[in-house]
Amino acid sequence: MSTIKGISQPAVQHDGSELRVAIIHARWNKTVIDALVAGAIVKLKERGVKENNIVVESVPGSFELPLACSKVIAGAHIQAHSNVNDLLGGLNFGGNSPRPASTPVPPAVVPMPNEPFDAVIAIGVLIKGATMHFEYICDSVSHALMKVQLDTGVPVIFGVLTALTDDQALERAGLGRGENKGHNHGEDWGLAAVEMGCHARRWSQGRFNQ
Repeated sequence: MSTIKGISQPAVQHDGSELRVAIIHARWNKTVIDALVAGAIVKLKERGVKENNIVVESVPGSFELPLACSKVIAGAHIQAHSNVNDLLGGLNFGGNSPRPASTPVPPAVVPMPNEPFDAVIAIGVLIKGATMHFEYICDSVSHALMKVQLDTGVPVIFGVLTALTDDQALERAGLGRGENKGHNHGEDWGLAAVEMGCHARRWSQGRFNQ
């Protein structure tokens, strides 16, 4: 039977070539997590996000995702206002004293992206067990991730699967065990990150669709 569920594609294809995106993922249910992260990265790159502008960090479980997203967003803002002089080469050892031999100046500094993140994708996989643990984590993480994006102004894409069975989780990562392999929702999250990153940049500049 056909379904009406699913997102419609935007009228324009958003260009992610100037965006910087972080993916923060839990490590519980690794098989599903790995597929979701891979799917998100494929779509980020497909929309033009450069590989060196995609940062991937992991945390133990989904409960840790909100704090990690908050810290990564804050850390990127600190990074954006730093420069080479904030590193070892900018330390003042007093007067014209020679630099100690134990701290040589690196021969070259490799430029790294240091812009704030335009979007963050939080990826976790929660599968219901025999206790209320599932309900508590789902509720807490959902509300906390929403709060992070409202507090920071940075889009946080909700990539936390809340599955009742192993098969539900596998199918939502494109890994179904039957004929129906399902759809990898990580791909949707990658596209959403690019779209929301572009929107947030435009809105912050006071530009809106007429």
